Amino acid sequence: MSAPSTDRHDPYAALSHPTYRRYLTGNFLALFGRQMGSVAVTWEVYQWTHSATALGMVGLINVVPVLFLSLPAGVLADRYDRRSIIAFATSTLALLSLLLALVSWRHASIPDYAPLHHANDWLRRIALLFERHADPASLDFTQPALPLVYALLGGMAVLRILGWPARSAIIPLLLPARALSNAITWNSSAFEIATMAGPALGGFLVAKAGFPIVYLLDAVLALTLVVLISRVTYLHPPTPSTAQRTWRATLAGAEYIWRKKVILGASSLDLFAVLLGGATALLPIYADKILHVDAIGFGWLRAAPSIGAFSMAMALAHRAPLRRPGWTLLWAVAGFGAAIVAFGLSTWFWLSLVALFFTGAFDNVSVVVRQSLVQLLTPDTLRGRVTSVNQIFIGSSNEIGALRAGLMAALFGPVTAVVAGGIGTIIVVAAIARTVPALRALPPLEQLKPEE
Repeated sequence: MSAPSTDRHDPYAALSHPTYRRYLTGNFLALFGRQMGSVAVTWEVYQWTHSATALGMVGLINVVPVLFLSLPAGVLADRYDRRSIIAFATSTLALLSLLLALVSWRHASIPDYAPLHHANDWLRRIALLFERHADPASLDFTQPALPLVYALLGGMAVLRILGWPARSAIIPLLLPARALSNAITWNSSAFEIATMAGPALGGFLVAKAGFPIVYLLDAVLALTLVVLISRVTYLHPPTPSTAQRTWRATLAGAEYIWRKKVILGASSLDLFAVLLGGATALLPIYADKILHVDAIGFGWLRAAPSIGAFSMAMALAHRAPLRRPGWTLLWAVAGFGAAIVAFGLSTWFWLSLVALFFTGAFDNVSVVVRQSLVQLLTPDTLRGRVTSVNQIFIGSSNEIGALRAGLMAALFGPVTAVVAGGIGTIIVVAAIARTVPALRALPPLEQLKPEE
């Protein structure tokens, strides 16, 4: 009779490595500040304009750098020290957050210079093309600070895109391969805690202390990542990319994902789920027009998905790796779509919170499985470029999804925009389950290895 296996799942395996803990702590604090800043700036833009289109434009500003800079950012992450890239991008982000705090603090005294006036007039003209459910007189594009805020958001989006492939691709260098899947789960947990507590605290601080304080805290927390990343050392030396500086080398990540149908299918699921099912961009409208809550209630609406995601992340961390990750992913994204439909139809604040809780719980399963596939199946020489392509999938879906939701809400109303997106998500799941059979046949995560 054979002895029982002594291999036990350690839910804290990744956290036993000090260098990973430093990175995780800094990344968490920077994300926490970003989430506070995000909830503040969307609420401030909406208070100034009362326009769904203005919220959609925030998504557009964020998505343009994703489309044009993600691939070059992936090349940078594979060619240069990822710690240096993270430090530069994050410190410059902190500077822009300080400028955002200054603009918000002095917005009432900013002169209506001709360029700002013309920019606001242009923004209003765009809004009037889409705003079919709002009284044109209720739309206010007279705040001179608005174009400045959009410009700062554009600069911040560029820096986030340049730093993101390095922030994702650095994780496998900090700990043993056997702890990588666990590290991805904890990274996801940290992200969800930040997106859970960040919006809630951001909404509270907006109500009690004002917008500039939130942007100032965002800058301070970003600088903590700069300090901690300087103390991060590699467990595994990075494998320098020897590829020539050609378009073929730049597109190598896309080529790899195209060959790996499992990664392609998982990324496509996330792309269309968020593109169609994302409702976050419309939360200011739901808070104001449908659920009738203030900035604190809006902060809790923003936090509810992350409460669900964190709960799911803890459950995943304390259980053995998924045995059938492909099927789990498909059912989770379908559940996400169903929860989006429930939220879209709800007019009761507490039911809306519950629905948003489940969107986060189901989405976290998708995040953990997808990121595990990318990190476990990709060789280090390609991780930056594969991550950058994956960023195009995910980043563009978030921001184009925000644009889609804002414009569709302007044309047909917010309820139609949200419910139709949830139904579309379920349809996409059925289509990908049928067309990517390799996803359904995925082996357990611990059996996956990179293809050199």
